[in-house]
Amino acid sequence: MPGQLQDKVALITGAGSGIGRATALAMAREGAAVVVSDVDAEGGEETVTLIGDKSRATFIHADVTDPDDVDALVTRTVEMFGSLDCAVNNAGVVNGGTRMHEMPDETYDRIMNVNVRGVWLCMKREIAQMLEQGGGNIVNTASGAGLVALPGAAEYVASKHAVVGLTRTAAVDYAADGIRVNCVCPGYVKTNMTRAIWEDPERLTAMVAKEPIGRIGEPEEVADAIVWLSSDASSFVTGHPLSIDGGYVAL
Repeated sequence: MPGQLQDKVALITGAGSGIGRATALAMAREGAAVVVSDVDAEGGEETVTLIGDKSRATFIHADVTDPDDVDALVTRTVEMFGSLDCAVNNAGVVNGGTRMHEMPDETYDRIMNVNVRGVWLCMKREIAQMLEQGGGNIVNTASGAGLVALPGAAEYVASKHAVVGLTRTAAVDYAADGIRVNCVCPGYVKTNMTRAIWEDPERLTAMVAKEPIGRIGEPEEVADAIVWLSSDASSFVTGHPLSIDGGYVAL
């Protein structure tokens, strides 16, 4: 039985670990040719190795904050596989635990540069390609922090609210062109970014206490939602920030 993304070409940034890696594996399983991109070459190559013979896959190193890297990433994707049907803008960084007046300016710049400028640059180039070929799907990784406040993480919260805003506006601007744009808003998920929390029993208990479902999420649970948003099964969905958070933002 054909997969949900059979014969599609998918590009995933930040695919060297965590949600990005889980998404690359899920898209390959569903029949897509996959371009794995990350600044971490070792992690990206490992993701390609994990895909194995499930589908065609390659790693392309790219820094999403560098316009030349982003342009080359999309160009090489199309040269290698012929199109760009599904783009997942997942690369991001996180901060937390410091109130705004104590946060170094450099931290703000880094968070906004990767989480906002990176998504914006990728979307610009992806949309241009999708306009040429007559359509496509984009899914951005925002966060539950893109929908509600997160104490001690003003810069991160601002960046993820911006991703939701970029998503909604692009969805409206390009809906008539056959391009759907959505974003996922994960809650606490077991990734390298949250390792310091979920490996600490006390902090893990505090984290789980904030999740009505009673546990933290797995990267694969977010990846499955990204696959759905990238597939024809969600053909009437665009501009939507999908919470995948165990009920966190419902509180």
